[in-house]
Amino acid sequence: MFYFLYESFMTYNLLLIAAAVIPAVFLMVRVWRADRLEKESPALLRKLVVGGIFSALLALVEERICCWILDAAVAQNTVLYNVILYFVIVAVAEESSKYIFLKRNSWNSPEFNCQYDGVVYAVFTSLGFALWENISYVMHYGFATALVRAVTAIPGHACFGVFMGVFYGIARKYQNYGNPTASLACRILCLCFPVLLHGAYDYIASSQQSADDWYFIGFVAVLFVVSYILVGRISKKDKPIVT
Repeated sequence: MFYFLYESFMTYNLLLIAAAVIPAVFLMVRVWRADRLEKESPALLRKLVVGGIFSALLALVEERICCWILDAAVAQNTVLYNVILYFVIVAVAEESSKYIFLKRNSWNSPEFNCQYDGVVYAVFTSLGFALWENISYVMHYGFATALVRAVTAIPGHACFGVFMGVFYGIARKYQNYGNPTASLACRILCLCFPVLLHGAYDYIASSQQSADDWYFIGFVAVLFVVSYILVGRISKKDKPIVT
């Protein structure tokens, strides 16, 4: 009897983990297969995913500290509170943490020799983040959460990664061509764009009015379509950026 209950419990948890992992893996494969010129090594991709997982842990610490300060300084459930929470604390903490591990694991890699590589690296890092975050949510809230996050949060993180990666690849190109000022500007943009999109995503998702659900669905749909088109176009126009 005990074995039967234990086996059922383990099977259920494995299903939850699979439900959390599969959407992230699917998007990773989609972005990886779009790399026409030169596929990145499995070792580097694993390193990026692990970096994304560590970035989730770093962001969690940052958010806890900043939220404690925010709760003490600003009245909760106000527009100002939500704007600071989602745009300044959550979005900045999560996207900057991703960027730290992205740059650390790929900026000086000899494999970073094409512009589209920046998209691959950023998306794999973002999905490593989403992978860990999704497992945490699913283990706490169950299978229904996995289904919701599979079509919202995981594509959301992937899309933030696409925008980060677009500017990250351009930044590497300018750096290789001896223009560090333009490279720095692109690296700033590769953080600012995902922060704004992430903040808007969380702010709309947190709305207490059911009528706003359609705005959220529309926002996610447009974000995903634009990101999907960007991946296709940048992949087709990809070229080496080595000097």
